[in-house]
Amino acid sequence: MKIELLWEQDDPNEVLRTRFGFAGPIVRDWVTAAVAHHWGVRVEPPERIVMSGGNALAWVRSGDELLLVKWSVAPERFERLAFAADLTAWLGAQGLPVSAPLPTLAGAVQVRNGGTSMGLQRVIEGDHLDVGDADQVAAAGATLARLHDALRSCPLHDSDHEVLAPPSPLRQQVSDWLASEPSTSAPHARDVVERMLERAPEGLPPMQIVHGDYRASNILRAGSEVVGVLDFEELRLDHRVGEIARSAVLLGTLFRDGGPVPASVRQQFLDGYQAVQPLTDEELRWWPVLVLWYSLALVPSGDDPNGWGRAAVEQLGHSTR
Repeated sequence: MKIELLWEQDDPNEVLRTRFGFAGPIVRDWVTAAVAHHWGVRVEPPERIVMSGGNALAWVRSGDELLLVKWSVAPERFERLAFAADLTAWLGAQGLPVSAPLPTLAGAVQVRNGGTSMGLQRVIEGDHLDVGDADQVAAAGATLARLHDALRSCPLHDSDHEVLAPPSPLRQQVSDWLASEPSTSAPHARDVVERMLERAPEGLPPMQIVHGDYRASNILRAGSEVVGVLDFEELRLDHRVGEIARSAVLLGTLFRDGGPVPASVRQQFLDGYQAVQPLTDEELRWWPVLVLWYSLALVPSGDDPNGWGRAAVEQLGHSTR
């Protein structure tokens, strides 16, 4: 059994023991017993376990089928995880390419198992989005548009206030960032953002539920078709143009790898989105403001091996022409 950490650099076996409470061999029996108890499915011991923060994923086989067990040991996230599971199940029922959770014997899609919150889903076969392929990028934009359209009419929308606190108004978010005088952004760059913000219009469409982390690491494709949108655990309330801009800037990131994408890729992504759901004039005027803001905000304070600082300078040049 392979045990890994998604982002962190610590010893994965030690993290499994101290954070999740398992020595390596014990977790094998715990996973198979939990799946059998809640789902009535007989599975082989995990082939691989990956951990990130308070979340863990285990790949298990049931006959010829590969399944994914996901659990969390962070109680403060249990309500959000249950909401995300219900939402993903609904999206799957609408025909959206999501990794829908499998219902338990009792009909639930997220269950408490001891001190954990747990779900089970089928593994979607596909490769992560290649931002060097224009057709794939456009398909990713189009899929996000269809996802936003479905989320806007989701019957769970009325209960979002229980787990999703409304953020500050978009203008205030950018203003607060400017007021913090981030050391990774030069005064000139912040002045450009401030001038652009002053010209940004009012009257954006209402906030809605959005995915929250739409980028290559959470987008699976087969050829140029998107076959899986993963990980709705960061879902939030936001303006759709906010998610589009953030996703466009982050689109090429893959776990510990990947960096900024060229302006041409961001435009391909936006064009793909608009082929399905055109943006309003107000949203299109916010687009360059938000792309520059996210580009600057993502510049790290230390080493920058992936070139976020260089990409932010290039975007600043586009914004001042």
